[in-house]
Amino acid sequence: MTLTEAEREEVALLLHNAEELSAPIEPLSESPLGLDLADAYAIQQANIARRLAAGAVVVGHKVGLTAVAMQQLLGVDEPDFGHLLDDMVHDHGSTIPATRYCRPRIEPEICFRLAQPLRGPGVTAEDVLAATEAVAPALEIVDSRIRDWKITLVDTVADNASSAGLVCGQWTQLNDAPALAAEAVDLLVDGEIVAQGSGREVLGHPAAAVAWLANTLAACGTALEPGHLVLPGAMTTAPFISPGQKVEAHFSTLGRVSITFN
Repeated sequence: MTLTEAEREEVALLLHNAEELSAPIEPLSESPLGLDLADAYAIQQANIARRLAAGAVVVGHKVGLTAVAMQQLLGVDEPDFGHLLDDMVHDHGSTIPATRYCRPRIEPEICFRLAQPLRGPGVTAEDVLAATEAVAPALEIVDSRIRDWKITLVDTVADNASSAGLVCGQWTQLNDAPALAAEAVDLLVDGEIVAQGSGREVLGHPAAAVAWLANTLAACGTALEPGHLVLPGAMTTAPFISPGQKVEAHFSTLGRVSITFN
């Protein structure tokens, strides 16, 4: 049995306040209310609607749980998704306060910028590449409003797929871009390499994750629009970040992107 609208709104407000106050809450999955996946996405959408009403704008989406290890950890066999809003976007090389987050982590990704709409079902990776204008080296700031990252699938989905921020480097027109599955990345914290990976870590090819997103959104009556940004998933593990640390992602062809936390 799913939650009532009032119960969903109650949970959504708990998550909203946790984000606003940078004060994590106990796992939603341990609540006697008994959330299911439909509840979790409805709660996510309620908080996105709350932010849009306050003036934010949707600029795209993120895909999470694209790595097999993370799917196994949460006991799922497919990714999840969240929303990207304009107030989540930060400039390459900027400095942001770590105190705005509960317990942030960082992930290197290849960000897509669409030139054409993508509406499922039936979208393929080839369709994604045909609709893509440009790609950029990116860092996603992920943060769980659930205490100590004690999350299950419903916890992270309700919590906007744990998304908290986006930093993009220089855009490369797709026609000039490398083979994205083979694109490698080094993730550095304070100048030291802490993780390495490639585009193959993202469902075999980052465009496959974007195709999954377009097809999944179709069931919600939503499409990916021209100009939308899509983060397809992490290319490496996601280390925790502390105040005073600088994070850089060095991509083999696409270039570099960085952010500093103070």
